[in-house]
Amino acid sequence: MKITQGTFSFLPDLTDAEIGMQINYALKQGWAIGVEYTDDPHPRNFYWEMWGNPMFDLRDAAGVMVEVLACRKAHSKLYVRVNAFDSTLGFESTRLSFIVNRPKDEPGFLLRRTEVSGRQIQYTTESYATRAPEGRRYE
Repeated sequence: MKITQGTFSFLPDLTDAEIGMQINYALKQGWAIGVEYTDDPHPRNFYWEMWGNPMFDLRDAAGVMVEVLACRKAHSKLYVRVNAFDSTLGFESTRLSFIVNRPKDEPGFLLRRTEVSGRQIQYTTESYATRAPEGRRYE
């Protein structure tokens, strides 16, 4: 199963050249770039770990790619994503987000159905990866 989150998630994984082009596009829009990683890709997990600080002052995609490659190297078995933030409205809004690294094997999610009052059914999802302790999920 391939996790489908963010822009381009239904396409084949982007090459480094394609990632660089997307970063270059974001920088031309004046957006700041951030790199994040996680071992819990649940769709409601918005709080991935930051790799360094967001790059508000970079205007060259090569500088961002150095950070992307360093994060991938340090966390090669985890999910890594690039976020582009727009602050033109006076607050940071995510304008672009895409995965640039994923584990070799993606275990997917369990769909739980629970019957509640009035014969209603509630659905929740649980990542199979979270059954292992943090830091040991993709060994």
